[in-house]
Amino acid sequence: MSDWFTIEQIEKDTYIISEYKHWEESHAYLLNGTTSSLLIDTGLGIMNIYNEVVKLTDKPIIAVATHVHWDHIGGHEYFPDFYVHEDEVNWLAGEFPLTMEQIKAFVVEDCELPESFNIDDYRFFQGTATRVLKDNDVINIGGRTIQVLHTPGHSPGHMCFYEKDREYLFTGDLVYKGTLFAYFPSTDPEAYLSSIERVASLPVKRVLPAHHDLNVKPSILQDMKKAFSELKAHDKLNHGSGTFKYNNFAIWL
Repeated sequence: MSDWFTIEQIEKDTYIISEYKHWEESHAYLLNGTTSSLLIDTGLGIMNIYNEVVKLTDKPIIAVATHVHWDHIGGHEYFPDFYVHEDEVNWLAGEFPLTMEQIKAFVVEDCELPESFNIDDYRFFQGTATRVLKDNDVINIGGRTIQVLHTPGHSPGHMCFYEKDREYLFTGDLVYKGTLFAYFPSTDPEAYLSSIERVASLPVKRVLPAHHDLNVKPSILQDMKKAFSELKAHDKLNHGSGTFKYNNFAIWL
């Protein structure tokens, strides 16, 4: 199924690789530098993202996941040079908190799967990273430097990536239009607020989310900061308190 991925070029050296035929509408980002290319997230693994990426760069490719969830590391098997945050190394070594049955249910839910895809063959990627990242680390791909921001909340080792020179913020699952997931036992609503406060303090010209609508105005960062802060003020920022809907996002606790 050659049309599984949708490619959008946003600058001469930056691409978005999207999976719109799946309900999660996942986005991966390819940043090309002069010495190497950085692939932020590798999608669901339903189809081979590597085949698309190599059409867009002739440089060595480093893969980095915003966090170790199936819809962000699905294509990691094709990229032996990959990085992970120190707090999720264990998830790549057999300690992920969901079962394969639960993961497969998310994968097949309400989507147009390719005929060639067999859910029985689906695996949760396991492996050893070539670099373990910490907060404020820098990834240099030649002519472009990307700052690692440890932004837990959605997951323990969640990272956003900030390209200061362009004021690009790659937000993973911390920020996007739609329902933010903070209800899993592995989520931390209080940490989520702290992470939102952190990214909301940055100069940002473009928010680049991991899911759904790509037209996300930087003002959403302040909107989310306000929403999370108000939930905390009303003692609602905890698991089981419900789903709270706002203008273009919701928070599921």
